[in-house]
Amino acid sequence: MQRLFEDWGDIDIIINNAGISKFSPITETGVEDFDQILSVNLRPAFITSRQLAIHRQSLSSPNPFGRIINISSTRYLMSEPSSEGYAASKGGIYSLTHALALSLAPWHITVNSISPGWIQTHDYDQLRPEDHAQHPSGRVGKPEDIANMRLFICREENDFINGDNMTIDGGMTKKMIYVE
Repeated sequence: MQRLFEDWGDIDIIINNAGISKFSPITETGVEDFDQILSVNLRPAFITSRQLAIHRQSLSSPNPFGRIINISSTRYLMSEPSSEGYAASKGGIYSLTHALALSLAPWHITVNSISPGWIQTHDYDQLRPEDHAQHPSGRVGKPEDIANMRLFICREENDFINGDNMTIDGGMTKKMIYVE
């Protein structure tokens, strides 16, 4: 980031989107595996945010605009077996976001997170009708759904959205599922 500050003078927007997932039974998940997931998924969001804060603190003329968007996941809220590391890292992103929103406010940097649900990044046309039908919105998500929210949050006039998490999942986390 230091090179970017030297080349550009400042950074207005950071999207923290690093992530890996390694799903394995808890009895087969080593502490090293868990640590690696946290190190890749959570630590960079802290590092980039900290670097921006240090840089902004050093500026002689304050920049009145800044946005950080952290990518969490609906897995911070709902889980399935064998996803402990991923769920913990995305829960960490969720919590880190609201803490950073308060810490970075003096530098006019808003910090929000987006929690995607099922976003199909390839072979969308290969999805089955039942894949789409399970979503209250009637379809599986696309990368553009997340991109559109990022663009909205980054608009200059949206500086009152701060410390929040936007769930983009076609309504799945609001759907009660039960078996008769």
